[in-house]
Amino acid sequence: MTSHDGRAQARSHALFEAARRTIPGGVNSPVRAFASVGGAPPFITRAKGPFLYTEDGAELIDYVGTWGPALIGHAHPEVVEAVCKAAADGLSFGAATRAEVDFAELVCAMVPSLRDGMVRLTCSGTEATMSALRVARGFTGRHKIVKMDGAYHGHADVLLVAAGSGAATLGIPGSAGVPPKVVEDTLLLPHNDLAAAQALCAEQGDQIAAIIVEPVAGNMGCVPPAPGYLEGLRALCSTHGIVLVFDEVMTGFRVARGGAQERYGVTPDLTCLGKIVGGGMPLAAYGGRRDIMQSVAPLGPVYQAGTLSGNPLSVAAGLATLRIIERDPPYARLEALAARLGDGLVRRAAAAGIPLTGNRVGSMLTGFFRAGAVTNYDDAKGSDTARFARFHQQMLAQGIYLAPSQFEAAFVSAAHDEALVDRTLDAAAGAFAAIAGA
Repeated sequence: MTSHDGRAQARSHALFEAARRTIPGGVNSPVRAFASVGGAPPFITRAKGPFLYTEDGAELIDYVGTWGPALIGHAHPEVVEAVCKAAADGLSFGAATRAEVDFAELVCAMVPSLRDGMVRLTCSGTEATMSALRVARGFTGRHKIVKMDGAYHGHADVLLVAAGSGAATLGIPGSAGVPPKVVEDTLLLPHNDLAAAQALCAEQGDQIAAIIVEPVAGNMGCVPPAPGYLEGLRALCSTHGIVLVFDEVMTGFRVARGGAQERYGVTPDLTCLGKIVGGGMPLAAYGGRRDIMQSVAPLGPVYQAGTLSGNPLSVAAGLATLRIIERDPPYARLEALAARLGDGLVRRAAAAGIPLTGNRVGSMLTGFFRAGAVTNYDDAKGSDTARFARFHQQMLAQGIYLAPSQFEAAFVSAAHDEALVDRTLDAAAGAFAAIAGA
């Protein structure tokens, strides 16, 4: 394995400098810029299984997984074959296809909230969450929506309030260009605080169209739901006629076959899907209760459209991926591998005298550089981000590719194995030792 150390990054450095001349910040999504961890990001030439390969010839063990989609590993032969076959017949039609029907039927069969409902395809998670909230407003006739502090649901104007992930990493509380009036009906609650949600609904429940929540937060780092939290939100929404929206762009098919709603036994009214649902291609979806989804044009008055929605290449990749998951469910193995990694990181940090709190749900996990439980965004913000940055640099130098932000989850794929996890833990032991005195 060739590592990505400071002595062998010439091509990535040169490409990053070139990119900065024509692309804002040199990247097409902010967190990729490595602003919070330092150095130039590695430029990737290809990926296979659990590995990334860089312009500098390094092989990296990948725990970013395209930020979640690579559940079965990169460039799975069946997925690649399906995409190539679809591409040979045409890249896009802007018209209905049989594959869309097959795909919608499979997704509806797999996700509990869709089993008696309907689904609409989009190209991105941002489109899915934005559209789901528009539908909730149109269906209820109400204007207010509720999100959780530190949750990121895409870059739609109404949701760029106290966002986590890249916004937290860059120290941006919201976004320039979003008029105050656009977000005046977006209400904020602390994540995992059911009492606060109950108080808000008691006061304004008849004005709230939707509560949107990541059932397992991933954009403040991996934060599981507190016991009874999701069940409590479900009960509140049912009582007050509020549409409960689960943003499962990250957790859908990741933490269980049917997503977090299957894992925790709580069914939302609408679900937003992305990442794994497209098998690595640009594809997302929103759907749920039939009576709500019948509000969507052309059946109803809520308009949403997209030229490339349900395009044949993305649908082919998504279908192939979901069929593999159906045929050979990877979840028991992923659970064991991720537990081996997460528990091992905490033990090795403790051995080096470094406080590290490990959170994990299924195959997504985060090590927060702090002592004490992390149950919400304020807890996450108490992490030692400078120490995380040094750890990230050490791990990358040893060929381990982690998300360049303390406020992101790591992902284990079905292409990883115990040997790779143990190699990662050996690298982590060295990294913890190197930063212990810093």
